[in-house]
Amino acid sequence: MKIGLLALQGAVAPHAEALGALGATTVEVRNPAHLDDVDALVIPGGESTTMSKLLVTSGLADPLEARLAAGLPVLGTCAGMILLARTVLDGRDDQRSYDAIDITVRRNAFGRQVDSFEADLPVAGLDRTFHAVFIRAPFVEDVGADVEVLASVGGHPVLCRSGRVLVTAFHPELTPDRRIHQLFLSLT
Repeated sequence: MKIGLLALQGAVAPHAEALGALGATTVEVRNPAHLDDVDALVIPGGESTTMSKLLVTSGLADPLEARLAAGLPVLGTCAGMILLARTVLDGRDDQRSYDAIDITVRRNAFGRQVDSFEADLPVAGLDRTFHAVFIRAPFVEDVGADVEVLASVGGHPVLCRSGRVLVTAFHPELTPDRRIHQLFLSLT
């Protein structure tokens, strides 16, 4: 199995390291031909409006939409969560989201960069808490009926799953704990 890492902008190398530690083969996705050759995809954290623009200029926007609609397993972290959402609040008018998971996300919901924080999250299905790193993080305002909320902060969902789509408001790749990446691999 080959896991693609959307490598237009954002935290790509830490995801490659995390997945590699679990035995997965990873490849950077920078153009449509790269996307054609993967079995699953990680959309990393970064800046969601920048990533949205780069998806268009790289020619990946429409092929990504088609692969997601066809059921491509995907992990979206932070900005990736925003890009995969049904609805984005506080986004730019030209910002694209892919409706891959039935959630409404609020960008930068926890505040600015200086409001970034870490928290030990109880996660449904995990035997102990997960130490999560939140950087200018979004949170989920609304979930559809087919979305399972796996973790929340202050009553706001920050880890959700629907079918083969897993999204986090935090950065699991920035910790040595590989359980979120392992959960993603179990969906592929």
